[in-house]
Amino acid sequence: MTPPGRPFSAGIQMAATVTLEPAGRCRWDEPVRIAVRGLAPGQPVTLRASLRDEKDELFRAHARYCADAHGQLDLERAPALGGSFTGLEPMGLLWALEPEKPLLRLVKRDVQTPFAVELEVLDGHDPEAGELLGWAVNERDFLAPGVRREPVRVGRVRATLFLPPGTGPFPGILDLFGSGGGLCEYRASLLAGHGFAVLALAYFRFEDLPKYLNNVCLEYFEEAVDFMLQHPKVKGPSVGLLGFSKGGDLCLSMASFLKGITATAVINACVANTIAPLHYKDMIIPNLSSDPGKYKITESGLLNLEDIWNDPLEKPNHRSLIPLEKAQGPFLFIVGMDDHSWKSEFYAQIASERLQAHGKDRPQIIYYPGTGHCIDPPYFPLCRASVHAVLDQPVFYGGEPKAHSRAQVDAWQQIQTFFHEHLKGKKSVEPSKL
Repeated sequence: MTPPGRPFSAGIQMAATVTLEPAGRCRWDEPVRIAVRGLAPGQPVTLRASLRDEKDELFRAHARYCADAHGQLDLERAPALGGSFTGLEPMGLLWALEPEKPLLRLVKRDVQTPFAVELEVLDGHDPEAGELLGWAVNERDFLAPGVRREPVRVGRVRATLFLPPGTGPFPGILDLFGSGGGLCEYRASLLAGHGFAVLALAYFRFEDLPKYLNNVCLEYFEEAVDFMLQHPKVKGPSVGLLGFSKGGDLCLSMASFLKGITATAVINACVANTIAPLHYKDMIIPNLSSDPGKYKITESGLLNLEDIWNDPLEKPNHRSLIPLEKAQGPFLFIVGMDDHSWKSEFYAQIASERLQAHGKDRPQIIYYPGTGHCIDPPYFPLCRASVHAVLDQPVFYGGEPKAHSRAQVDAWQQIQTFFHEHLKGKKSVEPSKL
């Protein structure tokens, strides 16, 4: 493969060698060790990373370094001196990627192909110039060896099931994303690589599902739970739920009303039903009301929606609260404390107080300072703002890059630990509050 935009032939020898560990493909959620050999002692260089998504949009990051006395550079030991980040950040060239066009979020649309991260070593500390000294490609995929991807079109259910290698059965998880809709598979595919059978579930804006969230019927999600519980590769007698944003409050509702759910983890979720009324049998939970006039506009012209949502504890909004005390299993709340989509910290506290008031175990709540709304698996760059898929407006989500990147690594491990602990069919123990 030829370095982008540069003439190259097999006869040309690079001045430096870029080594990657692991050397071949790795999963997106796995770290890679980047090192450079063959530099002059103390030589100043710039490392540049670039990636193109499936829509051919370019994401880039760069950092300035100096080689050691032996002419070597190891990103696990050498601090970045400037650029997209500073300090000792071995994976900074990934989590600091920024879109060439503003307001784009890096997502993986086709998990069957890897992302190719191109790494360049340039002489000097100017990211746009300098001789190309070395080059490598880090292929980062989303399906671990042996993980099976099975599209699901059963009854009304529109989803994709990811199964780990082996005979199973495996602990099962349903994975829901937020108010952008569609079918998002990248989190489920990565999670399957850690021993879980994961159903990435769409619920609107996909195929023959509703285009908009006007009314939500819990029976649809019940059908998806039943599909998992009846699947021969899924370990019963129950499953777990993982939900982000609007998908989070849907998971809280599922845990509260449906059978066969043991553990529920939510990422920046509201404790009330949001956006659309929720129907189940003869019951209707109204959506939490909002005041669109309370939105703010940032200096950059972005919508900040944090204050538009009415307080679910105020009496007129009580009916929108989800009765978490009806749930049969433990909860994990992942909270970004710089979430500007809504008050995730406040909602998690409401959940804790409500559960304890009903004699239930308190939920495990993990607070992440400097972390915004869009918490993804490790090494995805922070999305502070993007054009919302449904609103078609630029929305501000919050977060600071370094803190957010650390939160994603920790939250990913916490989620796996939570599900491994509570999806074994054993009696749950009360988790400690972090």
